[in-house]
Amino acid sequence: MIKAGIIGATGYAGAEIVRLLLAHPEAEVVWYGSRSYIDEKYSSIYGNFFKLVDAKCMDDNMEVLAEEVDVIFTATPQGLCASLVNEDILNKVKIIDLSADFRLKDVAVYEKWYRIEHKAPSYIEEAVYGLCEINRKDIAKARIVANPGCYTTCSILTAYPLVKEGLIDPDTLIVDALSGVSGAGRGAKVANLYCEVNESAKPYGVANHRHTPEIEEQLGYAAGKEIVINFTPHLAPMNRGILATEYASLIKKDGKLPTYDEVRAAYEKYYKDETFIRLLDKDVYPETRWVEGSNFVDIGFKIDERTGRIIMMGAIDNLVKGAAGQAVQNMNILFGLDEGMGLKLVPAFP
Repeated sequence: MIKAGIIGATGYAGAEIVRLLLAHPEAEVVWYGSRSYIDEKYSSIYGNFFKLVDAKCMDDNMEVLAEEVDVIFTATPQGLCASLVNEDILNKVKIIDLSADFRLKDVAVYEKWYRIEHKAPSYIEEAVYGLCEINRKDIAKARIVANPGCYTTCSILTAYPLVKEGLIDPDTLIVDALSGVSGAGRGAKVANLYCEVNESAKPYGVANHRHTPEIEEQLGYAAGKEIVINFTPHLAPMNRGILATEYASLIKKDGKLPTYDEVRAAYEKYYKDETFIRLLDKDVYPETRWVEGSNFVDIGFKIDERTGRIIMMGAIDNLVKGAAGQAVQNMNILFGLDEGMGLKLVPAFP
């Protein structure tokens, strides 16, 4: 059995890792780390684990934890993982970090967008961006996996094949994305109170959301050049889900726009055999309710011949494929397991 420790086990993403690993046939959680709830029963914080988890919460001592587990999940705010990691720890254990500490390869970009000093820049280069469907070969050899965020996972996967195949101009890419409130974390914030969120939807982080450079960097690798996009996130009155609607100019060949079949073939080239990416039928578009509680990514598209643009749409559960599910998928890759082990969950509806 793979022994797993979770630092940040009482946040939404951490609790989702617990939920997934309890049903995983080859892994067990042996350390429920939470600085805020040390010595409190885990099931007293999340009642859904009553009679399922008897353990008490422990601290975030990564040095001690590395002696007891095979993999550490850090589901923590930016800066913590980088402040704890060192060579001795990495020689003993794999780390899957759900924060942004190791996602961006340019430390100056990280410090500009996250407004904190990076505490372990020497590990940025070796860390592997944990977008499983694109980087699984590198993930398998990694010591540090930088688990992508929810907006970035959905936004990148929705556009990646068309950028990679040169079917769209990536510098014309516009991403509008909706997120459920759980994406903001479990901390008490006025903006996330029921009366503030219910019966309303709002944009935020307009023109300066910190996931923007992450999307640009990863799609830039696909394009083979640096790209600049517009990304606008929105908060929607739902618990879970990401819905990304993306627009870009199609690149004409011999004066003609790509056809539906040509675009479909590009998606199938990269995703046909992917367990967790579902390419929807023609004129069927993603909905967050059809992926809730699952590790699936649903993708659809529509060519707008009038404008010469394409509308690409993707939906995920922000806490599963956008966080904990992808982290477990990365764990499976790291330890040579079936990638879908413990993750073949039917979406829950209603």
